[in-house]
Amino acid sequence: METELSRRLGIEHAIFGFTPFPAVAAALTRAGGLGVLGAVRYTDPDDLRRDLDWMQAHTDGKPYGLDVVMPAKKAVDGVGEADVEAMIPAGHRAFVRDTLAKYHVPELAEGAASGWRITGWMEQVARRQLDVAFDYPLALLANALGSPPADVVRRAHDHGVLVAALAGSAAHARRHAEAGIDVVVAQGYEAGGHTGDIATMVLVPEVVEAVAPLPVLAAGGIGSGGQIAAALALGAQGAWLGSLWLTTTEAELHSRALTEKLLAAGSGDTVRSRALTGKPARQLRTGWTDAWDGPESPGALPMPLQGLLVAEAVSRIQTYEVQPLLGTPVGQIVGRMNTERGVQAVFDDLTRGFEEAVDRITRIAGRGRTGAGEEGKGGTA
Repeated sequence: METELSRRLGIEHAIFGFTPFPAVAAALTRAGGLGVLGAVRYTDPDDLRRDLDWMQAHTDGKPYGLDVVMPAKKAVDGVGEADVEAMIPAGHRAFVRDTLAKYHVPELAEGAASGWRITGWMEQVARRQLDVAFDYPLALLANALGSPPADVVRRAHDHGVLVAALAGSAAHARRHAEAGIDVVVAQGYEAGGHTGDIATMVLVPEVVEAVAPLPVLAAGGIGSGGQIAAALALGAQGAWLGSLWLTTTEAELHSRALTEKLLAAGSGDTVRSRALTGKPARQLRTGWTDAWDGPESPGALPMPLQGLLVAEAVSRIQTYEVQPLLGTPVGQIVGRMNTERGVQAVFDDLTRGFEEAVDRITRIAGRGRTGAGEEGKGGTA
């Protein structure tokens, strides 16, 4: 499953796996793809350094990448977390308290800190992450929300690191190209997390055409080798997969209840909601998303205010495994995620399915050529 981009990066298969878990990212790289570690949860640079040290020791010298979040449009800029917290309206805080009370969600234990913080959505936090990351031999730096600032792109290029950015439309992709991005990830509506309004099948060829000759990766609703083959047929140079790895045995989800909820979910059990971060993000539909999208909701705040507002609430929901509210960002491909398997087993299924799809299309194309030739001979006899 080689493409020009995979050869450039030195990976065997053009499978790019985004994950917040170092063990998953390392396993993806060892399997022959490119594991891309999500950095948003690393509010302490020392924690990121620790996990990148671990990645370096467990990737067998093969390449890996890092994904940061630097919003192109900012509701706040140049202020600290405490200043941002002060911007949150009292009515929104009351709505959170009332929703948690409705579902009888206990308070965190005295002295317990919220384990789920969204300060990683703030640019100054991402810049501290990059101060650490560029000490490591990254192959790819991806930004989930628009093009990174120009100085970050230059800094990455100075370190020999390719820069990728996610796009939900051809217009977004063109802006990435103008900003000097090396790889565009065309992320369709089906994808987990932040996503736009256009489906992958429509989006990928539009983006390929818009930014040619830049390489494009297809993302959103991809969970089989046949779908990867379809993405390459549409002009992509690889597939970017994230949700599929959440139910692997290497994943470090915070609760068994959430894993079981993912395994039981169908492709129609997700919703695109602003409830988690303030930007539209596909996630499991829960009582929490229903509340925020319902008629009594005060409406989500812009990023990063919403994430800071709900941080403690999400920690309480996760800590006590409050099933009706328990959720996570995940794409519509969740309907295929029915069993727990290791990363290598999932990866092998992808490559095997890709080979089968290519063989099937080759047979169809071969029969078409043979039929055309025979028909031509018959016409001249």
